[in-house]
Amino acid sequence: MDDLDFSFILDDEFDAVAIAKREDYEAWSSRKYPAKEHARKVAKKLCVSDGIIYLPGRPTQNYEDSDQPPPLRQRRYFYYLTGANFHDCHVTYEIRTDTLILWIPYVEPRQVLWFGSTPDAAKAKQLYDVDEVRYSSQLPKFFESRLTSSTMLLVLHEDQTPAAVKGTRAKVNHWMLQPAMDRARCIKDEYEIAMIRQANDVSSAGHRKVAEMLLRLSSEREIEAIFQAVCTARGARSQAYPIIAGSGANASTLHYEENDQPLEGKELVVLDAGCEWNCYASDITRTLPLRGRFSTKGAAVYNLVQQMQEECIAAIKPGVKFYQLHLHAAAVGLRGLLKLGILKGDANEIARAGTISAFFPHGLGHHVGLEVHDVAGSLPLMILLNLGLEGGKREMISAETLTAMRLYDDEVVPERTKAVRERQVLEPNMIVTVEPGIYFCREYIEGYFLSNPAHAKFIDKDVLEGYYTVGGVRIEDDILVTEDGYENLTAAPKGEEMLAIINAKGKSQ
Repeated sequence: MDDLDFSFILDDEFDAVAIAKREDYEAWSSRKYPAKEHARKVAKKLCVSDGIIYLPGRPTQNYEDSDQPPPLRQRRYFYYLTGANFHDCHVTYEIRTDTLILWIPYVEPRQVLWFGSTPDAAKAKQLYDVDEVRYSSQLPKFFESRLTSSTMLLVLHEDQTPAAVKGTRAKVNHWMLQPAMDRARCIKDEYEIAMIRQANDVSSAGHRKVAEMLLRLSSEREIEAIFQAVCTARGARSQAYPIIAGSGANASTLHYEENDQPLEGKELVVLDAGCEWNCYASDITRTLPLRGRFSTKGAAVYNLVQQMQEECIAAIKPGVKFYQLHLHAAAVGLRGLLKLGILKGDANEIARAGTISAFFPHGLGHHVGLEVHDVAGSLPLMILLNLGLEGGKREMISAETLTAMRLYDDEVVPERTKAVRERQVLEPNMIVTVEPGIYFCREYIEGYFLSNPAHAKFIDKDVLEGYYTVGGVRIEDDILVTEDGYENLTAAPKGEEMLAIINAKGKSQ
C-alpha cells in the first residue's frame, strides 16, 4: 500500500462527448432546484383543490450519549419540495393559493462561530425556488391563522403533525400525501436526470480508477478507499449506500460491507459503489478479475451475466413491464447454467421449480432517484397483486416467488383478471437499474436447495463444487427510459474495455 500513488487526474478525457456532458451538467447546476414545479406536481397527484402540505426537514440531533451529530442526510420528501439541504427547516405548500414557503432556523452569531453560517431569509430566497422564506419561530402563528375546522393539513406521517396543531380542530390527513409524492417522484424531470447523470459520471470515474490500479492492490479496504477518494476529490463526499467490495466468497454476499479482507488467493471482486450528487443517487456494480483475467469458470459466469444484462437493457422502452425482464434474465441464466453443467435436466421442469433462484436470488433492478432504492409510485416494479409477493433488490426472489411470477405472467396466461395481472409499466423519464447476477453462496444453496429434493435433482453437486471459488458476479447500470427506448447513464468500464484498462495500467506501473 505504501507505493500507491493517490494523485488522481480529475479532468475528463478531451473528447466531444465529455465536453458536452460537462456543459450539460453545468447548465443545469446553475439553475435553482425546481421545488415549485415539484409542489405543483404533488398537488396534481393529490387530486385536491385546497389544503396545506407540511413537511419537516431533518432536525439537529446528536448520537445517543454523545455530543457529536451524525452526518446530515436530509429527509428526501422534504428535499423534493425545497432543495434545501441543512438542518431544522420546514416547508408548507398552500394548494389553493399555490404558495410555497420555506421555514428556516434563525442562526445566532455564536452559532456561526462554531458551525459556520446557514442562509438567512434574504439569502435563502435567492437560493431556493420558493415564494417566501420565513423563520421557523413564526410557524405556530402561521398554522393558527391558516388552519380552521374545514382546512385539511396533509402530513407524511402521523407523528410529523406539528405540535401547534395537535389538540386543535384542524383536519390532519396522514395517508394521502406519501402515495401522491411517490407517484410524483417516480417520473424524473430534466433537472433530476441531470443530477443522476452527474452522480453516474463521478461514480464511473471511481470505478475506472479502481480498474486502473487493481493489479497493485492487496485488500478490499484499498478498493473502497480509492473509490471514495475519487468521488470526494470530484465533489461527491456522500455515498448513496455503503460501498461493497467483496472478493472471493464475499462476492456471494449481496450486501457485504466489511471490506476488510485481503485479495490474495481470490479470483475476482464485486465492487458495488455509487455516490450521491445533490442528494441524487447512482448505483453501479462491476466485477473485476484480480489477476487481470478471469479463470475459465469465472469468464463463463461473467459472460453469462453480461448476456443477461445486455439482453434486458436492449429490451427497455416505454410500455415494458419490468417483471418480464426479470423473467427473461432468469431464463437466460437457466440456459447458461445448463450449458455449464451446474444445472441438469429438462429446462422447462427446472423453470417451473424456480431452481434458478438458487443462483439469481434478487430482483433484476429498482428505481433510482433521491434514494438508491427509490420510490416506485403506485406499483413496485415486480409486484404480484393479491398474492402478497413483491420483488426488488432487497427482497429475496425465492423459488416460490419466481414460480408465481411465471404462473401469473400475463403473456402466458392472458385470461387472468386485471387485479392479479397488473404491474408497473415503464414510462419515459423513469430511471431503473438493470443488475443481474449469478452467485455461489454455499450456505444458501446447501441450506435451501441441495437439501430439498425438489431442487437438488436439478443441481449437479460435483460440478457446482468447482464454482464456489468464483464467489459471484454482478453487473449493474442505471438506465433512463426515453420516449422510444433507453439511455444508459453509466459509463464505468466493463467487459473487454474493463479488462484492457486493468492490464494496460497494470503493465505500465
